[in-house]
Amino acid sequence: MGFIDVNGVSFSLPDGRPLLSDLAFRVVDGRTTALIGANGAGKSTLLRIIRGELRPDEGSVQVDGGLGVMDQFVGRSAAVGSDAGAAADDQWADAASARPTTVAGLLVSVAPTRIRAAALELEASENALIEADDTANQMRYASALAEYAEAGGYEQEVVWDHCTSAALGIPFERARWRELSTLSGGEQKRLALEALLRGPEQVLLLDEPDNSLDVPGKRWLEGALKATPKTVLLVSHDRELLANAADRIVTLEASPAGSSAWVHGGGFGGYHEAREERFARLDELRRRWDEQHLALKTLVNTLKVKATYNDGMASRYQAALTRLRKFEEAGPPEERPPAQEVSMRLRGSRTGKRSVVCEGLELSGLMKPFDLEVWYGDRVAVLGSNGSGKSHFLRLLAGGGTVPDRTLGHVTSVGETLARVPHEGRAVLGARVVPGWFAQNHEHPEFRGRTLLDILHRGDANRDGMAREAASSALDRYGLAGAALQRFDELSGGQQARLQILLLELSGATLLLLDEPTDNLDLVSAEALEDALSRFDGTVLAVTHDRWFTRSFDRFVVFRSDGRVAETDAPVWDESRVERVR
Repeated sequence: MGFIDVNGVSFSLPDGRPLLSDLAFRVVDGRTTALIGANGAGKSTLLRIIRGELRPDEGSVQVDGGLGVMDQFVGRSAAVGSDAGAAADDQWADAASARPTTVAGLLVSVAPTRIRAAALELEASENALIEADDTANQMRYASALAEYAEAGGYEQEVVWDHCTSAALGIPFERARWRELSTLSGGEQKRLALEALLRGPEQVLLLDEPDNSLDVPGKRWLEGALKATPKTVLLVSHDRELLANAADRIVTLEASPAGSSAWVHGGGFGGYHEAREERFARLDELRRRWDEQHLALKTLVNTLKVKATYNDGMASRYQAALTRLRKFEEAGPPEERPPAQEVSMRLRGSRTGKRSVVCEGLELSGLMKPFDLEVWYGDRVAVLGSNGSGKSHFLRLLAGGGTVPDRTLGHVTSVGETLARVPHEGRAVLGARVVPGWFAQNHEHPEFRGRTLLDILHRGDANRDGMAREAASSALDRYGLAGAALQRFDELSGGQQARLQILLLELSGATLLLLDEPTDNLDLVSAEALEDALSRFDGTVLAVTHDRWFTRSFDRFVVFRSDGRVAETDAPVWDESRVERVR
C-alpha cells in the first residue's frame, strides 16, 4: 500500500503571484481521491510538485509506495511514467521532443524507472551497433541485454502483452512497432491505464484519465478504480466518473492569496450539499467574528471616553485595548472562497428550417451511407465508440459540407484551414447556417505564440476585432482576465476550451459543432456551457462521451462500430440496443 502526504505546500508563479497557499491533505492507502477545482487553480502544478518536477516555495510532499504517472495528453509529453525521463534517439521515442512514437515507446514511458532506463539503453545500443559493429558497441549491447533481463524487462513484456490484448485486441509482438498516430486518443489512454494499473507502483497520479475514452472505456475505468488496491489521486471533470469512482474529493479553492484545499470525506453524490453547508458555516463564523469585533471596538471607545474624566477607568481601558489588539492579530476566520463566475452568451440567430441535410453520406472507410436531417433549433448529441468517424463528421460540416456556399456563410476562416474529409454522398448546410467548430484537442495553430488580447484585438474574417477594453471585458466574463497577456499555447486545457467558446460567441455562428467540449472544462464552466446552450438561438451538434452533458440534448445519433449510423430518443451507450438505423 502507498500514500501521498501534502503538508503546507505553497507555490508562487514566476511573476510573484501566489498560486498555491498552505495546502495540506493526505491521500490515504488504497483509496481513490479526486482533485477538482477551477481551471487555472493549480491542479496540474500540484501534480508536478507531487511527482518532483517542481519544488514548492514552502512545505513538503511525501510519497510512499512508488509513483506511477499519466499526463493529461498521453503520447504528447515527456512527463509520462513513473517519473519524467528523457527518451533515447530511437524508434521508441523522438529525442528532440521526448515523445513516444510507437506502442512500445508509450508502454516503456509508463514502465517502472529501472525497466524504462534499461529498455531505452538497449534500443540505443542496438542502433549504435548497427552504425558501427565494433568491440565497444558489442560490449555495450551485451551489457544492455544483461541489464534489461536483470531489471525484469522480459517479465514486463508479458505484462505489456496483457495490456495490448485488453486495449487493442492484439498481442504485444504485433502491436509494439505500431505508430501511436494510428491510435485514437482513447486507445492511447486505455493502453497507458492498463499498464499503470498492472504495474508495481502502489501510488498513481492520473491527470484527466477519462478524456478521450468512450463511454464503455469510462465504465471500464470506473470499475478498475473501484477494484484496484492502489492509492490513486486523479484529476477529472467528468461528473459521472466522480460520482461512480471517487471515495474522497479534494477541492482547490482559488483566491487572490493562492488556492487552498478543502477535503470532502465522501463521494460526489453528497459533495454539493456538503459544500453549501460548509459555506453556511463559514458565513456564520464570519458574522459572529464581525459582531465580536464591533462589540470590542465599541467597548474600547466607551472606556476611552470614561477614562478621560475617571482615572479608575484607565486600567479597564488599557485591558480592553489589549483584548482588541489580540483579537485583531488572531484575525478573522476562514472566508468563503470567491465565487467562480463564468458567463457565456452564445447568441446565434434564425436560419433556414433545415440546418443540415445528409443524403447517402459515407465517410470513406469509416461508415456506411446514411441519411440525416437536422432542423433549426435541434440539439443533437453524436455518440459512438472511438474511431467510428464522429469527429470526421463534424469536421466535414465545419468545412462547409460537401458543397460549401460562401455566399450563404458556409465558409469560415477556421473551416478553410481544415483538411477536406474524404467522403461520398452529400452533406449540405441550410440557408444562413454559419458553422462554428470547437476542436477537441484545441487544434488552432493560428493562435500559437499569440496572447489572448491579441487574438481578440485582431479578429478574423468572421469575427470583428475588439478594442482592448472590450476584449478585457469579454475575457473577464469567461474567467480569463488574469490570462489576457498569456500566449494561447501556455494556457491550461480548460482555459483553451473557454477561449474557444468565447470565440464561437463572437463569431456569430448559428450551427455549433462541438467536439468533446466538456473534456477540460471545470464543473462551473461545464454548467455555464449547458446554460448557454439552452438559450442559444441556433442548432447544436456535439460529439460527447460525457454522460452528464447529454442531458442538454433531445436527439441522439449513434455511430456504430459496424459502420451503421442510427438514431435514438435517449442516450444509448450499448450500441447493440440501437434499433433504428438511418
